[in-house]
Amino acid sequence: MLNILLMIILIIILFIIFLLLVGVRISFEYTKRGSEIEGCLKILILKKIKIYTHHFPSKDSDEDEDKDEEKKQRNIKKIFKLAKPCLSDFKAYLKSIISIIKIKQIKNHLIFGLNDYADTGKYIGIIWAVIATVNPMHEKVMLSAEPSFNGQVIDGYGMNEVELYPLKLIVPTIRLISKRDVRTFIRGVLDER
Repeated sequence: MLNILLMIILIIILFIIFLLLVGVRISFEYTKRGSEIEGCLKILILKKIKIYTHHFPSKDSDEDEDKDEEKKQRNIKKIFKLAKPCLSDFKAYLKSIISIIKIKQIKNHLIFGLNDYADTGKYIGIIWAVIATVNPMHEKVMLSAEPSFNGQVIDGYGMNEVELYPLKLIVPTIRLISKRDVRTFIRGVLDER
């Protein structure tokens, strides 16, 4: 009995190592307008076998409405202030993972606005600077953004499909998280949730 149990555990461990080495294809399509999110997340192994599919919106609409109201109250300015010191760290992380991730397609469009026109212009400029840095990194990446002067808005749509090899992502992720500014940014985003 013990030998069978050990054999099952060994098979599970070998399967997990196989998944980490072979890679996983992730496909995510979404459309966000106001508090409504529609989309589909698919995770495939061996490029064709679906192991996970999730369609948005979920069936828990009452709970989601309460959470969406809380998310609307986020302090976007605080998140941008926390992100500003670690932009160079994120840029280095993106460069290192782009060689690890095989990008099939990344197309995203953001519609961004705040209550104050000046703040909208200021932060859309920062977003455009980030986009101008990221777009030339790979020929299959197409990011875009536009300002909205109709109050606080974060809407968008996108189609994303990548193949990633989780085992190779461990070292760059540990390097990124070891930076103090990045940990402060992550704590700030989690506090604003």
